[in-house]
Amino acid sequence: MADHSPVGVSEKSDGEHDHGHASHSEFVVSGFETDTRHLKPGYFRSSFFVGSMAAMALGLWAGVAGFGYAAPILTEINNDLGPDANIVWVSLTYTLTSAIFLTIIGRVSDIFGRRWVFVGGAACGLIGSIVAATAQNVGALIAGSTIIGVGAAAQLSYYYVMGEIVPMKYRFAGNGFLYIFCIPGSGVAPVIGQTFLTKYPNVSWRGVYYLLIGVNGLGLLCWVLFYHPPTFEMKHRNASKMAFVKNFDYIGTILYLGGLLIFVLGLSWGGSVYPWKSGYVIGTLVAGAVGLIALGFWATFARLKEPLVPIKYFKNRRWSAAVVVSGLGASMYYGLAVVWPSMVGVLYANGNSTTNGWLSSLVGLGIIAGQVIGGMAAKYIQHYKLQCTVTLTLSGIFFGCMATSTIDSMARSSTIMTLGVFFVGWAESLAITMITLSTENQQELGTAGGLAGSVRFLIVSIASTIYTVVLSNRLASTVAAQVPPALEKAGLPATSVAAFIAALSSGDFSGVAGLTDAITAAGTLAYKQANVDAYRTVFFVTIAFTGIAIIVSLALPHVESVMTGNVAATLHNKNHTAEIEEGKAVDNDTTTM
Repeated sequence: MADHSPVGVSEKSDGEHDHGHASHSEFVVSGFETDTRHLKPGYFRSSFFVGSMAAMALGLWAGVAGFGYAAPILTEINNDLGPDANIVWVSLTYTLTSAIFLTIIGRVSDIFGRRWVFVGGAACGLIGSIVAATAQNVGALIAGSTIIGVGAAAQLSYYYVMGEIVPMKYRFAGNGFLYIFCIPGSGVAPVIGQTFLTKYPNVSWRGVYYLLIGVNGLGLLCWVLFYHPPTFEMKHRNASKMAFVKNFDYIGTILYLGGLLIFVLGLSWGGSVYPWKSGYVIGTLVAGAVGLIALGFWATFARLKEPLVPIKYFKNRRWSAAVVVSGLGASMYYGLAVVWPSMVGVLYANGNSTTNGWLSSLVGLGIIAGQVIGGMAAKYIQHYKLQCTVTLTLSGIFFGCMATSTIDSMARSSTIMTLGVFFVGWAESLAITMITLSTENQQELGTAGGLAGSVRFLIVSIASTIYTVVLSNRLASTVAAQVPPALEKAGLPATSVAAFIAALSSGDFSGVAGLTDAITAAGTLAYKQANVDAYRTVFFVTIAFTGIAIIVSLALPHVESVMTGNVAATLHNKNHTAEIEEGKAVDNDTTTM
């Protein structure tokens, strides 16, 4: 491996130029192993490169599906295995474990090499899927979901693994290609889950985990056979592994794990497992926040040779802006991925599971379409920073227009929602790629990318909580204000109002005394209108998040000057023979930004 200490500015490869943005340079991007001109012919068509990309694609599919397949059908799963009040942990444990391991996987793989870390992640996904598919109770299913979450932390780290083996100028397109594999993993996840339940009742919900076993198995095979990145010896030459083990930031790891886990746990508990005013929720939020603050002080003032969280990244304004924009973009998706299916179920599906599944999938399909098209088209449009600002603005406009939704606006609302998430997906795809492009030392993409993933998840958790709380509070207010008067006006006895409202969630009104078809129709109509008014408030909230994202996007880096043929790491054949033409590796290569 070349010595990557920054000493100057390299000549742009492949005739690339800085497109007039050199005046924006505030730091240099360094740490490249080689350049496309120095790779052996056929490198990008080789089995190990194509196979590695396939491993990432299958891993991304499995990583998002580990949550996306089960989440929409948890009620049906609970009816089969339970009922058990702990069923909520099937989703919670996945999000918690995948979030907290992102930074650790990035840092460890930077130091010791990525191969076995990502092989291990795929193996965890496979083992967890087997445990979940054969679960005989909710506890076993939670255990399987936990293992799947650990594996997903590696699988969802695709963007920096791809980023280091693809030339800088093709990273946007590389991400766009990989996002295609989110379509079966999350885009149509509600449809896949419902299909197993309704079309294959003998297999039922276990079918989604059988499918995950196949995807994880293929992914694991690709990682083992084809992925041969630089080893520890190639990264550090004659350095001792034990020296890195001794100097690893164990205190920072404990503060990070404890602080993030406890804080996100409090966010996840609030309003679902426990009331927000509960001591459990308040205590975990405060304890988690204290742990994260302590981590900040530790990372800033402790003299660490191998810090888990290098504070220099937060001082990198361009990197920080890309992380925040990516997090805010993802938060709008995850927030609406909860709000929109709820809205569809109440207003538009009318009890039809097929309609409900396809309409609910519009959020996932829309954002994936934006991510794919945005990534593929980015290099041709250029002006990457401007693309982010414009697409975020368009998404904000469409989300704001969702506030005009009515009971009868299914086609219009579906179209507007799809366009909104399409443009936010475009912006988010650009921002997540800019995270790797703005990392000063390209030999630390794992550390920078893993840390970015955890910060991104924290932003998503906070924003999703805000969406959920706003919707819950508004529904409590609008339903109480509109449904009882409508029922009483239609002739329902006041003593039966509470029973009618309680029956709305199940659709079983057999226990409501004094009910007629006319009263049911009047009460249902009032309930739908109350929901419309509540959802309107949520869409107003999206305007605030979009506005913040637009402002932060103004600090994004001008990456035109780094769109070169430089490659951060090259793959090797199974005997670890470098695929660089002898004597032509780039040494001390830096690129201004």
